[in-house]
Amino acid sequence: MALPMPTKRRSTFVQSPADACTPPDTSSASEDEGSLRRQAALSAALQQSLQNAESWINRSIQGSSTSSSASSTLSHGEVKGTSGSLADVFANTRIENFSAPPDVTTTTSSSSSSSSVRPANIDLPPSGIVKGMHKGSNRSSLMDTADGVPVNSRVSTKIQQLLNTLKRPKRPPLKEFFVDDSEEIVEVPQPDPNQPKPEGRQMTPVKGEPLGVICNWPPALESALQRWGSTQAKCPCLTALDVTGKPVYTLTYGKLWSRSLKLAYTLLNKLGTKNEPVLKPGDRVALVYPNNDPVMFMVAFYGCLLAEVIPVPIEVPLTRKDAGGQQIGFLLGSCGIALALTSEVCLKGLPKTQNGEIVQFKGWPRLKWVVTDSKYLSKPPKDWQPHISPAGTEPAYIEYKTSKEGSVMGVTVSRLTMLSHCQALSQACNYSEGETVVNVLDFKKDAGLWHGMFANVMNKMHTISVPYSVMKTCPLSWVQRVHAHKAKVALVKCRDLHWAMMAHRDQRDVSLSSLRMLIVTDGANPWSVSSCDAFLSLFQSHGLKPEAICPCATSAEAMTVAIRRPGVPGAPLPGRAILSMNGLSYGVIRVNTEDKNSALTVQDVGHVMPGGMMCIVKPDGPPQLCKTDEIGEICVSSRTGGMMYFGLAGVTKNTFEVIPVNSAGSPVGDVPFIRSGLLGFVGPGSLVFVVGKMDGLLMVSGRRHNADDIVATGLAVESIKTVYRGRIAVFSVSVFYDERIVVVAEQRPDASEEDSFQWMSRVLQAIDSIHQVGVYCLALVPANTLPKTPLGGIHISQTKQLFLEGSLHPCNILMCPHTCVTNLPKPRQKQPGVGPASVMVGNLVAGKRIAQAAGRDLGQIEENDLVRKHQFLAEILQWRAQATPDHILFMLLNAKGTTVCTASCLQLHKRAERIASVLGDKGHLNAGENVVLLYPPGIELIAAFYGCLYAGCIPVTVRPPHAQNLTATLPTVRMIVDVSKAACILTTQTLMRLLRSREAAAAVDVKTWPAIIDTGKREISPELSWELEHLLRFPRSCAKHIDIAFMAHIPSAKIEAKTQDPISLKYSAV
Repeated sequence: MALPMPTKRRSTFVQSPADACTPPDTSSASEDEGSLRRQAALSAALQQSLQNAESWINRSIQGSSTSSSASSTLSHGEVKGTSGSLADVFANTRIENFSAPPDVTTTTSSSSSSSSVRPANIDLPPSGIVKGMHKGSNRSSLMDTADGVPVNSRVSTKIQQLLNTLKRPKRPPLKEFFVDDSEEIVEVPQPDPNQPKPEGRQMTPVKGEPLGVICNWPPALESALQRWGSTQAKCPCLTALDVTGKPVYTLTYGKLWSRSLKLAYTLLNKLGTKNEPVLKPGDRVALVYPNNDPVMFMVAFYGCLLAEVIPVPIEVPLTRKDAGGQQIGFLLGSCGIALALTSEVCLKGLPKTQNGEIVQFKGWPRLKWVVTDSKYLSKPPKDWQPHISPAGTEPAYIEYKTSKEGSVMGVTVSRLTMLSHCQALSQACNYSEGETVVNVLDFKKDAGLWHGMFANVMNKMHTISVPYSVMKTCPLSWVQRVHAHKAKVALVKCRDLHWAMMAHRDQRDVSLSSLRMLIVTDGANPWSVSSCDAFLSLFQSHGLKPEAICPCATSAEAMTVAIRRPGVPGAPLPGRAILSMNGLSYGVIRVNTEDKNSALTVQDVGHVMPGGMMCIVKPDGPPQLCKTDEIGEICVSSRTGGMMYFGLAGVTKNTFEVIPVNSAGSPVGDVPFIRSGLLGFVGPGSLVFVVGKMDGLLMVSGRRHNADDIVATGLAVESIKTVYRGRIAVFSVSVFYDERIVVVAEQRPDASEEDSFQWMSRVLQAIDSIHQVGVYCLALVPANTLPKTPLGGIHISQTKQLFLEGSLHPCNILMCPHTCVTNLPKPRQKQPGVGPASVMVGNLVAGKRIAQAAGRDLGQIEENDLVRKHQFLAEILQWRAQATPDHILFMLLNAKGTTVCTASCLQLHKRAERIASVLGDKGHLNAGENVVLLYPPGIELIAAFYGCLYAGCIPVTVRPPHAQNLTATLPTVRMIVDVSKAACILTTQTLMRLLRSREAAAAVDVKTWPAIIDTGKREISPELSWELEHLLRFPRSCAKHIDIAFMAHIPSAKIEAKTQDPISLKYSAV
């Protein structure tokens, strides 16, 4: 949300009095060669078309006196009459390798001077004598030809200026003509001399354990499926659950093999004709399956592998305007996908047109949909077998990845990478045949795909898939599946641990003693430590072993970066790193020894994967190796990483082909590394620690902040009563040459406005004290209004886009630009002269910077001179009460959206008169005295405001205190009353009792309140005062000070809205 701010500009050219350099014109700018050819074309046109030089001049430049205007005239083709042939010459003539022409732009007396100034490599038209020249011309008007023969000619001043203009070199474009000196405008923050700096030695790449060679490992993943499908056909491979969490279908290895064969045969032989098949090996197809149907997805995926077709798993589109749907369409188009595989149930659920056809999703290419249910597939002949070759570098599948900016890229994974990754996971996790794995993750990508769909087939394991829809209805379902099936491995996220703890009271007779690995796939997040510790303390009594918790770190590019191996029972657990948040913001590792609130506790994610090598490079600039006490981006070199971004060669080279360099800039070896997008370091014992992600990195004033850390800080501030856990988005926007932090969260429906602002104030203070950074904007939006990802998370890039467009529609917002925008412009310095920039912006710029910009006069656009007739808001309301008495000005809505009360012009006028009479009769107030208006949002507040204007008093609007929290809110009201020196308080009967209650007496001295007047129904007094001095407004601030804003009565009248539409006020009772 970039703000339009004045910028200081200077001209890079010095304007000469003799030769004024005008700003460039895009219509007349040309290359040097083009300018010279235009000069040559002019000479040819003069020879062929012009009968009279003076008449041609008068027609072509039409009174122009400057070279720039003449050039502009020619470039825009405004020459009339005989100059039409000149335009034809400009457009059509291509002149090359002609004899040397006469130089008609130089008047000289010798041929040698002519040849000495002529450029040597210029192609010009043949020489000729210009017609229409006087034979009796004097010597000064003679022009030499190439042979030195003088030519009698009379060249006027205008034609000489025109030709000189055409000979000028190309002028620079506008962006080069003016240089934006932002560094001279903005107060550049000076680096902290006490900031920590890395002091360790340069790190050396860390190698993982060797990837073992096991004799029975298959040469390809498809070979493993063929082996188990033929020899162990009845062994369970995958179990799907229904909405209640009970098993609904179990796919055996035999069924997986036979159904995959049928699909592969159908894709290659039954979709088109024999001569023109729809699909051939190497084509890409989209897999569109819901998250609660892992069986159909697994059959489709392995069917594509057997057919040597590249599957691209994507999410099911729900509407035409899904969050990120257009970017998914871009991925499909870039991959050349024209076919989508789906199930019959999913196809019926897709949005349709009135004709029953599937709608054309925004940004998607046109797709043909193929249903892969078994009844629609053709059984292959007995002699047909798929071609299964040893794993090579050919692509196996494409996994989509969403970047920080919201763009979707496809990470291409080769068959060799897929096989090597399965082998590395099998060795690191010590998988064995027949084990049961409970998978709570998304089975279409990341660790849910690698462990639940690939590694289980490699090792003949049984996967129980718990979809997201089951977790929402029964959060403890995955714990029940572990207990029921005696599962050895569970794949979860911290979210699943938290939900299981919340639902633990529903069922206590569960046992987790069978788990040898509880793989926490988001163990790199800052809140993973507390989630793992809390889950262990709760379920340790149910048999959960401490050494079974295994955090890991993954990325779409490098796949599994590191994973903690299952520990030995009784062995000490790995240590934790307690790091300083201030040091991390400077990219330096420092142990926190001072304030525990400003410390970040991180747990390790284990060692490097088998067969891999890891290094840490600087996140910005060249891939220079970091020092041992420095935070950087984790890079991995192994056969288990991705191959490239499909169709993006430039981005691929910067991510998948990184060669680290040392401090001198020399390459360290020739082995390419893959950027993982994770920020971290390698600790003692070669343990890997992850402290953040590149996509969540916020660079503010030269310091790095992690978005997940700020989310964790917000969740720590008693968030459960105000916002939803996991529904907080943190991102940065560019405001005035720097990034600013924005926090957006979904507010609970039962949270009051007072509670929300108290929570927001505490969050701002917590972020400021812990991270030493200000928040530009903190906004709360209604529940279920932020764009969601397919698994229920927040779509960060789409939320940022809505924020920049102004389409978030927050219900509560707190802007704090004064705490974070510290690089404000320097004081303006008046310059004595006027530079070229002033001419460019139309005399608005005086000196080097824009001095001011004024809008149009409101008085000129008003009808019937209304502003001049009624100079005061009170007069305008009185006139409206007479002219349009029944027009509804305000409508009061309740929480359900129904109208509770309305106020027309006449009604508001009468209520304001009544309140003015109360101020005069009961309050005995004089004109100019301050009156505090203590009302909840509603029509009573508006009527009291205009009543003060009628009485000539100055209204001071104050938020009423909260009845359930008087100790925190009433002192602020009292402070505003005292600072404003209010003569009385206008309020309702309920609030008047509250101000004089016992609870209020415990917070403030209720005996020293000024006169409190209940604005009930009173007699109307005809004696009214119309003199208004000022309007005072005291905004509530999260800080402990009061801001005072003065507004004169004439500007108040100037901003009177001239709309005829009623204004709706939504009032939520507290």
